[in-house]
Amino acid sequence: MISSAQKLVRPTLYPSPLPHAALPLADWADCYRVCVAAHPDLSAMAFARLALGRFPPWARLLLRLRDALVRPFGVQTTDDLVAKGAESIGFFPVVSATERQVVVGLDDTHLDFRLVIDVVDQGPAGTTVSVTTLVHRKILLGRLYIAVITPFHRLIVRAALSAAARRLAAAAA
Repeated sequence: MISSAQKLVRPTLYPSPLPHAALPLADWADCYRVCVAAHPDLSAMAFARLALGRFPPWARLLLRLRDALVRPFGVQTTDDLVAKGAESIGFFPVVSATERQVVVGLDDTHLDFRLVIDVVDQGPAGTTVSVTTLVHRKILLGRLYIAVITPFHRLIVRAALSAAARRLAAAAA
């Protein structure tokens, strides 16, 4: 069953994800956005923490399965990311942050990826948040990896945006 918040999460090509300064060599991208009630003081970091800081149990289970499957290939696991000790949101290392944009991601042997969270105040019309995923697939393993995980990625991004929108709505009520 799709919640009303999930219905608000839309795939979008605006802003056009490629090329993107956060990962100029990206050769794969997608972008989802959600419009929430006006939150003129909402920072990108606050929204990123709402969206990426706590995944639903089914998504955590998928991530544990992913970690078990990729470990033999030398691909970094979520535990590897957390252990690095850099500033992070959930298990995602923060690459850069401003008031209106947060970039998280990492470089690995098979691919480099970035998640770019942009928050735009639209005045009384609300606040628009977009999450752009950028990937530079370096080798065949990177291409195969993205092909396999794309359907799960889409589910998780939509669920994370929906959950963050619900949390914002609940906090405003």
